[in-house]
Amino acid sequence: MLRDVDYLNQCLTLSVIARISYFSPLLSSSWPWSECPATLLQHQRTFIQMRTVLKVVDNSGAKKVMCIQPLKGRKGARLGDTIIASVKEAAPNGKVKKGAVVRGVVVRAAMQRGRCDGSEVKFDDNAVVIIDKQGQPVGSRVFGPVPHELRKKKHVKILALAEHIAWGMDYFGFYVLDIW
Repeated sequence: MLRDVDYLNQCLTLSVIARISYFSPLLSSSWPWSECPATLLQHQRTFIQMRTVLKVVDNSGAKKVMCIQPLKGRKGARLGDTIIASVKEAAPNGKVKKGAVVRGVVVRAAMQRGRCDGSEVKFDDNAVVIIDKQGQPVGSRVFGPVPHELRKKKHVKILALAEHIAWGMDYFGFYVLDIW
């Protein structure tokens, strides 16, 4: 009986060593990143982080903002997260002036994000909507598509102002948009 237990312990130990030696190139710092699997590289990228320049897609007067810090103490912000940003370009007659520190909700991100149904949502640019401290949009219109994930994050007012709401892909691979 004791021999069987020792034999099983040896097999388990060899199994763990084999797994570690199989993944050791991935764990070492000398691994050539050009040959690294794509899945490992995707886990290292973040969405919106400090010093990311974003397009403003409302009529608040700001045109471009630079992220100062994502709220909630995260390293990066995702779709629907709130960020603190500095206005870099602004229209002369707008409500928001150049150099102002504002809050914004990320409504489009260039990096893909998985959905519950297995599909993924990805946009061509990074974009925000300027909001006040109460979470209400400063502008009265939102341009371009906005994902329906904002409903889960309690940004229903932004969805109400949006022209298009991106729901997902249809059978043929085209994005379904609600047009108001």
